[in-house]
Formats: sequence, C-alpha cells, structure tokens
Amino acid sequence: MGPLAMGRVNAAELDGVTIDAFGTLVTLVDPVPALTAALAERGVERDRDVVVHGFRTEVAHYTQHSARGHDQAGLAQLQRDCARVFLDAVGVELDIGEFAPVYAGAMHFELLPGVVPALDRLRSLGLELALVANWDLSLRRLLEEVGVARYFRAIVHAAAKPAPDGLLKALGELGVDPRRSLHIGDDEVDELAAGAAGMHFAPAPLADAVAALA
Repeated sequence: MGPLAMGRVNAAELDGVTIDAFGTLVTLVDPVPALTAALAERGVERDRDVVVHGFRTEVAHYTQHSARGHDQAGLAQLQRDCARVFLDAVGVELDIGEFAPVYAGAMHFELLPGVVPALDRLRSLGLELALVANWDLSLRRLLEEVGVARYFRAIVHAAAKPAPDGLLKALGELGVDPRRSLHIGDDEVDELAAGAAGMHFAPAPLADAVAALA
C-alpha cells in the first residue's frame, strides 16, 4: 500500500497528524566543541576533523541501534555503547562508565525554524498531534526541554520506521483512522512508514507542510 494522495491535502479530510523528530521538529546543536573540550579535560588532544569523524561514526551506530534505548536499562547500555564507538573512532581509551554520561550530555537540540507557529496552526485546526520517532527513551524529556511536549497527545519513541508499527500505535492512542491522518517527516523511512500505515505523507520542513494544508 502506498501513501495516500500526496498533493495538497485538505485539512477537513484529517483528524490527526504525526510528526517525526530529528530533521523535522528539531536539529542538533554542533556537539564537536563540547566533545573536544571533554577530551581535553581528560588529557586528550584531538583536532576537529578527528572528533567529527568520531561523532559521525557514533551517529551511524546510534541510527541503527536507537531502538535498544526503549527503557532505562537499554538507554544506559546504548549510551555506553555509543560512547565506546566514539572513543574507538578517535583512538582514545577512557573509562566508559565515566565518559558515557559526558558524551550524552554534549548532545543538545533546538527547534527548527517555524515549528511553533506550525504546531499552533495544526492545533487551531482541531487536529490531534503525535510525535513518532526512531529515538530512545529520552524523547519525551527532549520535547519538554525544547518546550513543545504540550502539543502532543501521544509520543512514541523507538518507532522502528520504516515499519508502520510506531505510527499505528500513535494513531491508536489518538483514536484516529490512518486514512484520515497525515505523517510529516524528512526521511525516506518516514514516507515508507506512512505508506505502509495507509496515511497521507508530506515532506519536511514542517512549516511548509503545514502551510500547504488547504
């Protein structure tokens, strides 16, 4: 099953909207300066290119294993694993138990432009909203930190997109039929998941997708 007609979606045909997190709602503040400083504080000097390589290697690992952080124990192990991947990539031996929370603490996120007005418009249209992301257990805390948790009646982490399960779980919590719902995301996995769930799909940016609602 492919996504429902993409074109211009009429808001009157929708009861709910699900939204992706990274690249759609938030973006990452450059963590390289903080990571470089954290290494230096532990007597390790690495230039920016090496730290960037280490971070990108860790991101690739996290992307494939984020679902392991679905509960507290899994999140703690995921953070240790990610810290170890980073340290291995930059050629450093440090205590993983000590460095893992430091590494995780270097990750800070901020809202993308136009997100709050877009969420306000969706709510003004009477639509139920859910956040559905391939993220770990910290997703709800992140939304609270950036000030938008209040907009979402359902928050689903470890969504395992492109499988539709996370989207369908969110729609179940909202009480919304997939055929009367829209998913907005920035990645192919979002479009594939929406198609498998039988939802409409619109690509990020969020502000543009919401502005296009008829």
